Amino acid sequence: MTQTNVYSVNGEVSGTVEVPAVFSSEYRPDVIKKAILAAAANKRQPYGPNEHAGMRHSTSTWGKGRGVSRVQRIKAGKRATESPNNISGRRAHPPRTERIWHQKVNDKELKLARFSAIAATGCADCVRERGHEFDDSISFPIVVDDEFQNIASTSEINSLFDSIGIGYDLDRAKDGTKIRAGRGKMRNRKYRTPVSILVVVSEAGAPVFKGAKNLPGVEVQTVASLSASVLAPGGDAGRLTVYTESAIAKMGEWTL
Repeated sequence: MTQTNVYSVNGEVSGTVEVPAVFSSEYRPDVIKKAILAAAANKRQPYGPNEHAGMRHSTSTWGKGRGVSRVQRIKAGKRATESPNNISGRRAHPPRTERIWHQKVNDKELKLARFSAIAATGCADCVRERGHEFDDSISFPIVVDDEFQNIASTSEINSLFDSIGIGYDLDRAKDGTKIRAGRGKMRNRKYRTPVSILVVVSEAGAPVFKGAKNLPGVEVQTVASLSASVLAPGGDAGRLTVYTESAIAKMGEWTL
């Protein structure tokens, strides 16, 4: 089996570890894309206008012979209403709350998508193609000592990423933060930040969850919560990922 370097909290190589078999899984971008689109569809909530929207008027029609269109008009007035082509009328083809957005994906396909996305995080070419920035000398997959999980300071985590050689990606995410276009900026999501480093730990509740949340684009997940959506945001595999040594050990217990 191949081996990769283990980096200490000082950024130095402290040893090596065997790379789990999951990192040699077949790369299937089509299956990854399918799983991510299904996950996004399954998160959607039903929405639509009120059943009586645009129809709450007392109306009548003038009939023929007056040289105007025969549409519903407000009683005691002349303004047309209710029809989709009129102001204050109903929508022609509104979204329906009874529409089923759910998409089914086979369990084996979901498993293959996750394994394939994990394998892409261990390929330097896939990570670079996705747009991430890092030193050429770093070994993939990127593994750090378990002491990293106990760091609660944002500045210390930032320094560690710099010493390893992946701090450039934090600058890329910070510089790429833009004001969102459209109505989203009025709804508590004004800024859009590019996706950056993913940190994978073995257990939930570690101090690193608190320390990394203020870094732009950085996300912390446990091994159990890994999915194709987290490993390949937007369907593009090869996210820059940092694994702890205990997380790698847990992944080595998986059966392909």
